[in-house]
Amino acid sequence: MNHLGTEQKDLKLSPWNVKRLSIMAIFIALSAVGALIKIPSPVGTIGMDSAPGFFSALAFGGLTGAIVIAFGHLLTAAVIGFPMTIPIHLYIALQMALWALAYRWVNEKLGLVPAVIVGILLNGIISSFAMLPIMGMGGVLGLMPFLVVGAALNVIISAVAYKAIKGSRLI
Repeated sequence: MNHLGTEQKDLKLSPWNVKRLSIMAIFIALSAVGALIKIPSPVGTIGMDSAPGFFSALAFGGLTGAIVIAFGHLLTAAVIGFPMTIPIHLYIALQMALWALAYRWVNEKLGLVPAVIVGILLNGIISSFAMLPIMGMGGVLGLMPFLVVGAALNVIISAVAYKAIKGSRLI
């Protein structure tokens, strides 16, 4: 009997329990809806897919947010046929996962406003420069204004939603 009780306790404490997987599935589905809302840009993969991932990072933990935001980017890219190739979009998804982790970390250490600023800078500016080897400086500068607008919209929406329900029983 003791072994069974220990096993059930371990299962409840697992980060991959049914509740967490359900939350991730819901927010990945929201990312899929956001993927259909495009921000006009030269690359066509800037959309409203990352707000659910940024929100998930704040509300449910960095790893959950990282997974949601990575899938969100891949869904956005898939909707238009992976225009920059699947390996490049996997690279971008990994970046997005790192940005969600950083967003969560800055929020915990410095607060929500600094986290919003960092999220926009990472997703808008740093992500643009991360494309330098692929697109050159002209591509980076051409992409940056669109990426900054998309990042600002996604990050601000996630922060407002989080602030609105923080402390409630919903999260």
